[in-house]
Amino acid sequence: MHFTMSQCAIVILAAGQSSRLGKPKQLLLFRGKSLLRHCAEEALSTHLPVIVIIGANSDLIRAELKGLELTVVENQKWAQGMSSSVRCGVEAALQSREVVEGVLLMVSDQPFVSRDLLNRLRRVQDETHAPIACCRYAGRLGVPALFQKTLFSELMLLQGDAGAKKLIAKYKDQVATVSFPEGAIDVDTQEEYNALLENRKDAR
Repeated sequence: MHFTMSQCAIVILAAGQSSRLGKPKQLLLFRGKSLLRHCAEEALSTHLPVIVIIGANSDLIRAELKGLELTVVENQKWAQGMSSSVRCGVEAALQSREVVEGVLLMVSDQPFVSRDLLNRLRRVQDETHAPIACCRYAGRLGVPALFQKTLFSELMLLQGDAGAKKLIAKYKDQVATVSFPEGAIDVDTQEEYNALLENRKDAR
């Protein structure tokens, strides 16, 4: 089974507390925009339904999305780990339109995510019919990642903070991939953010 662009929804996981950073990493500035706003705008530019899952610092995160044509869902159980946000996202995707054949999961701290990357994931899945199309970087597989509806039940059963990577590992022999070297760059600590700004002079 495969799906087309019009049968997919994008879910941005943005409910985390950013405990290692000490402040909401979703709101860190990158090229004049917050990381979250950048990811949300790139997702919206695909013309797919976009759902953002929020949790910790919900008022601040919600305010950052003001004016964008997307759906915000608050995960009351965000402290249980990323898997709880994945569940919220799948449920919201199923409610977002009459036919949903796939969900594309993103996180909010990969500053180099782009519309082109998201579209490439859709195309490679459409070409291969793989149950999962995900990104390849730093010798590993990860998000953004596109999951067929056949895996929704397994996504809903995930527990803890492992997120969807557990399913990617389980089905690694059936996964289609897109190269995304800069996917290895995310922001979990102040040092990583400082390094991002230092290495990317245009990032401020």
